[in-house]
Amino acid sequence: MPEITRFYGIIITLVFREHNPPHFHAEYGEYQASFEIKTLKMIGSFPTTAKNLVRKWAKPHQAALLEMWNNKKPVKLPPLA
Repeated sequence: MPEITRFYGIIITLVFREHNPPHFHAEYGEYQASFEIKTLKMIGSFPTTAKNLVRKWAKPHQAALLEMWNNKKPVKLPPLA
């Protein structure tokens, strides 16, 4: 799973051999969740603060994440500052 970025203990990855809809994975300690790229809808279990941080990070990077999903080429993205 290529790591796209990490911030505040959250690791963001993409798995290119997975099912639709396009999504990315987030890990935070023992928590794991998937987020749909287009809607940022979460599937899984994540603390509320961490979930909000992931969505805050993902919002400006949705186009880049979707492009990575479609091209199957990972690119490092900047962390949430």
